[in-house]
Amino acid sequence: MAEGKRVLVVDDERQIRRFLRAALSTQGYTVVEVGTVHEAIASANTEQPDLMILDLGLPDGDGLSVLRSLRQWSDLPVIILTVRGHEADKITALDAGADDYLTKPFSTGELLARVRAALRRRGRQEQELVVVTGHLAIDLGRRQVTVAGEEVHLTATEFALLKGLALHAGKVLTHRNLLTMVWGEAYEAEAHMLRVNISNLRRKLERNPLQPSYIITEPGVGYRLRMADPEPHA
Repeated sequence: MAEGKRVLVVDDERQIRRFLRAALSTQGYTVVEVGTVHEAIASANTEQPDLMILDLGLPDGDGLSVLRSLRQWSDLPVIILTVRGHEADKITALDAGADDYLTKPFSTGELLARVRAALRRRGRQEQELVVVTGHLAIDLGRRQVTVAGEEVHLTATEFALLKGLALHAGKVLTHRNLLTMVWGEAYEAEAHMLRVNISNLRRKLERNPLQPSYIITEPGVGYRLRMADPEPHA
């Protein structure tokens, strides 16, 4: 379960971060530590973690703002870590998109059990998710893309971009949504980078890249993955 998994720890208390690093590292998790709202949002993009452990009390804002920002573009599992033990606080966090909630103080065993459970749920969701539109099939669990049964090899960036479109299939994603989702907030104005990668994807996936059937441009807004019934192979 832990092998290759990255956990982003967001907490401004060094003592807590040291404790979490020790507890998680001994189980084989790779731990990334940050201590502010700004660092949390940036690292969620750049570090590509498998799970976030998020404290609500941060020096430059409320952890809920991190959660709400994250949920605009990501389904990354988030476990809230806080001293706020009131039921209303727990409900607010869960309604904002948290996957679980731990109140300080907590035991190492309980923490690790919650982490394993969140990763299992995420793993089952991804394994079960295959998006099919026309001849195009995107298997998110296997990270495999095929067109008319033939595997298409994508770069890591191209797959991340296609995954974002697939997770919101049929929905328009703005240029900013996609740039933030794949490259991070620092790149939200780099529309040229997005256009280049969309063009590369179309060359690999479309019969006629100049008249795309799958990745549709919404002029001035963004892109969407068009959903269509599976087509018979030619």
